[in-house]
Amino acid sequence: MFRLVLTPSFLRKARRFRTRHPKLEARLVCVLQDLAADPYQPHLRLHELHGRFEGQQAVTIDYSHRIRLVVRTRAQEIELLDIGTHDEVYG
Repeated sequence: MFRLVLTPSFLRKARRFRTRHPKLEARLVCVLQDLAADPYQPHLRLHELHGRFEGQQAVTIDYSHRIRLVVRTRAQEIELLDIGTHDEVYG
């Protein structure tokens, strides 16, 4: 089981995300629970990022929305950094 570390920036953006996308709230909760259980589950589509986000990963909430994060396997923790649309998270 991984521990989720919520950065202040992520909390602000998650609050805004939930307000803008109330229909995705249940999906977001499921994704966060699945991340804590095992971030390598195929349906999360965990993938490495490149360029200025080198060393970070992202998972998919739905077709348009992502969570940017850092998985620390040895520490069994996941630091959540950003949430939003593809352009918001990678822009």
